[in-house]
Amino acid sequence: MAHWLVTQCKHSVRRVCKLLGLSQSVYRYVPKPKDDIEVIEHMNAWVTKKPSWGFWKVYTRLRKDGRVVNHKRLHRLYTTAGLNLRRPTKRRVPERVKQPLCLPIGPNITWSMDFMADRLLNGTKVRTFNVIDDFGREALNITVDTSIRSQYVIRELDKLIEWRGKPERLRVDNGPEFIAHELELWAEHNGIGLTFIEKGRPMQNGLVERFNRTYREEVLDAYMFEDLEQLRALTAQFIWSYNQERPHDSLLDLTPREFLMKYGAMPASFTGSRTLFPTFLLDQPAA
Repeated sequence: MAHWLVTQCKHSVRRVCKLLGLSQSVYRYVPKPKDDIEVIEHMNAWVTKKPSWGFWKVYTRLRKDGRVVNHKRLHRLYTTAGLNLRRPTKRRVPERVKQPLCLPIGPNITWSMDFMADRLLNGTKVRTFNVIDDFGREALNITVDTSIRSQYVIRELDKLIEWRGKPERLRVDNGPEFIAHELELWAEHNGIGLTFIEKGRPMQNGLVERFNRTYREEVLDAYMFEDLEQLRALTAQFIWSYNQERPHDSLLDLTPREFLMKYGAMPASFTGSRTLFPTFLLDQPAA
């Protein structure tokens, strides 16, 4: 109305404001353009960088960046842009190149690793970290504990390398412990390659999967365990029997140790007093 009277009726601003009871400052007020697009882009940048952040962290970060915006207005923009919806935080597993399961020509060329899960009698969850040498199907290690993370895996591999020497590569699946950045740095530091199987294709890690089946049938599914010590003791007996007594069809009916002694060339990494088997595997554990 005021604008029409001024422009069309050619009345002065002073007279129109007095007539309508408006102050001249209200009439002459020009709203500042809202920089909603810029604010949304800034919020999007932080949400993309930190997907676990919620609204209040984004609001505080914008204020620290010099963008003082009313929190009600910012929340309206936040929800309008769909940033209040749950966002995935898991890293995407990179595409794996299909590689045939080739048998190595000697020991300490390829080790296969995998995890298994079970429960104690009281319901406590336990995990096992299994490592075999692909050349002779030799069981190198079965670590038993309630939780095994990537740092734990690295410690166990360091122990194996201390007496066995370094493998050229490790064949693993895409579990969180194996794709962890710590294991990647450790392998790079030690000059060991990581061979990942394709997602959802466990047959590409078939040697350790077959070993897992034997371990489950002869130990995990055959007994009920009251505590970890019982499981660890029986696991040590299983490793000894598996390597020393159990003949394998694929090894010309030889045991892993017999096959290794007969056909396995001594790796260059074996020096000094190192032996093919650690002391606790050479002597039969007490029943």
